Amino acid sequence: MTETNDNTKEKELQYHSMIAVNAQYVKDLSFESPKAPMSLVGERPNPEINISVDVGAKKLGEDLFEVSLKITANAENNKEEEKENAGTLFIGEVTYAGLFTIKNMPEEQLEPALLIYCPTLLFPFIRRILADVTRDGGFPPLMLDPVDFSGLYAQKQKQMSESAQNGQKQSAQ
Repeated sequence: MTETNDNTKEKELQYHSMIAVNAQYVKDLSFESPKAPMSLVGERPNPEINISVDVGAKKLGEDLFEVSLKITANAENNKEEEKENAGTLFIGEVTYAGLFTIKNMPEEQLEPALLIYCPTLLFPFIRRILADVTRDGGFPPLMLDPVDFSGLYAQKQKQMSESAQNGQKQSAQ
């Protein structure tokens, strides 16, 4: 009976998923302020800020993955009464990445772990970097709202499913 218990414990340990963060780093960082210094003088416009978020994952080894989180912030002032400050006030782009070791992860859980869990771990760091760089660029710090990586993943899955269905419809015609 001891053998059976030992085998059961060994199997449980064998299938116990493990995620470790090996490293985190800025992979790319860019900040442009094309209207400076004039955009920093006088009354400051309240810009419209467009944010885009992209997540990528790449397998580097048997259990080693790089997950990258890219956020682009584009601040525009398009108000008629502020023509001298019209246009792009700043563009900030940060790609922040992490090296993750993932062991004993069932195949169907690997992609969600890479595209939901890992970016969730990286987000607070990229948020701080973007806030610091906008502040250092002479603007108020850009404080990003939390990102729903699960919702982004579901949206991407839906788009891929719809593309596949449209591809099948076109090839059937």
